[in-house]
Order: sequence, then structure tokens, then C-alpha cells
Amino acid sequence: MLPIPHALVAAIPSPGSGSVKLGPLRLSAYGLMIGLGVLAAGWLASYRAEKKQWGNKDQMSTVIIWSVIAGMIGSRIYHVITDWSRYQHHLSDIPKIWQGGLGIPGGLIAGIIVGIAAAKRQGISARRIATITAPSIPLAQAIGRWGNYWNQELFGRPTTLPWGLRVDDDHLPLGYDSGTLFHPTFLYESIGNVLICVVLILIDRYRKPRPGRLLAMYLVGYSALRFGVESLRIDRANEIAGLRVNTWVSMIVFVGAVAWLVWDSRRPETVEANDAPGDVPAGVVTGEDSPPDEPDQGAAG
Repeated sequence: MLPIPHALVAAIPSPGSGSVKLGPLRLSAYGLMIGLGVLAAGWLASYRAEKKQWGNKDQMSTVIIWSVIAGMIGSRIYHVITDWSRYQHHLSDIPKIWQGGLGIPGGLIAGIIVGIAAAKRQGISARRIATITAPSIPLAQAIGRWGNYWNQELFGRPTTLPWGLRVDDDHLPLGYDSGTLFHPTFLYESIGNVLICVVLILIDRYRKPRPGRLLAMYLVGYSALRFGVESLRIDRANEIAGLRVNTWVSMIVFVGAVAWLVWDSRRPETVEANDAPGDVPAGVVTGEDSPPDEPDQGAAG
């Protein structure tokens, strides 16, 4: 086996530019990654809806459009609120999403609420849309996180690991020397989200949890992942009692999602009338499984 040159594994290089040139067009790489993530999530959600016979492409397109719009607005509002000192004297920068700055917790809250409302208007129940879209959310995040790489932002503390991230001098935080390598937290979160997506799909396929639980499982997995990522990040952030706001949010969401799963597991199993046979959890008795009533002998003849 030929030896691998050390320079190829010594660091992840900086992108050099925050834009991608496609012919005569020059696109923001951050926006491009967000867009690709949304497209991938939309495809997966539509595929899952049709496979489960819980909706069609037109219904899912409507749900996705509204949830994405709400998610973008909510994530930007969350970011601005939690980093207000950066914007209070530069209000004109608030709409400039292409420069970075989307708070995922705010996007999840707004996107889920509006997405559920839009699904109900399309005749899809809240629990079903939660199950359909649960794996799609981390898929979108896994792709969208690469926008942070192109913007050279939100990386972690210095590291000597061979996959350390190199950033341009213009993006170096104060106090760090040129050539310093940093933890590529965007990569950690991207890989973690891909794993969450795959695990959720496998759980849904082989365990068939009741509708709605898959979204809570996503929240448990992502909040744990985000807790770990936040412990590495060194970008400026507001803190409460010595912990970053996003760390507190991750802990609250984790506890809340686990508590909901425990509470939901104690509820009696119910099956919606139009569930496909393959979607019924093992051990649940439906009306179709019950033996037919015996004929009334006294009424015969």
C-alpha cells in the first residue's frame, strides 16, 4: 500500500471563498447548502408519505413550503434574539441570512408548529406528519451545516487531531495564531445528523412505533448531539449560569422529549381507522383482528 502524504490528512483546508460559481452565476455557498438540504428533506418526506399512504406529493409540497418558510423565519429570529448585541446597533443586518446566523432551535419550533398546522389543512394528522418528517429534519441539517464550513464560522476550540479545520486569517478569532487548527463542529454535527436520520428510518421500518413518537426520538438524539457540539464551540454566545443558551435549550428539549416518550408509552395503544396494515405496531389488536360476532340464534327463521 502506498503511503498517504501527511499533508492530505493533516487538516481540513479552508474553502477560500464563501461562494460557488456555476457558469456566469455566483451563488452563496451557505444559501446553496440550505437549499440542497431542503430539497433532500422534501424528497424524503414525500417518499415516506406515499410509501405509508399517508399523503401525496402535492400535499407534502404544501406542508414543506410552509414549514420551510416558518423555519427560516423562526431560526433567524432565534439567532437575532440570542445574539442581540451583534445586531442592536446594526438593524439592517438582521435580514442578511446569507451571511450566516440561523438558530436551529427557533427553526424547529416554528417549522414544526406551522408544518403540523399545514398538514392538518391537508387532512394529515399531527402524529402522522411528525412520523413522516422526523428523518427528513436531520437530513436537511446534515447538508445545511456545510454552509458553516463555507462561511468559516461556528467551529470548535483548537485541536491537534488530523481532521482539524484550517481557517483563513480573516476568520481567525482574536488571540489565535495563523495556522491554528480547530474542531470542525460542522462536520461532527453533519455526521451525527446522518446517523440520526438512518437510525430513525430503521426504527420506523422494523419497530414501527406509534405515530408521533419518531419525532420525539429525533429530538432526543439531536439535543444530545447538540449538547456535545456546544461544549466544543468557541464562538461568542450569550450564557446563563456559565452555560451557553443553546446548551440549556438542548438539555430542556432532551428532558422534555424523554418525558413525553415515557408518558406516551403509558397510554393505551390506539390505531387510526385508515392505518395501513403494515403500520400497525406489533401486539395491537384492531377491529379487523377481532373474531366476527356469533349470529343471534334466537332471531333465526
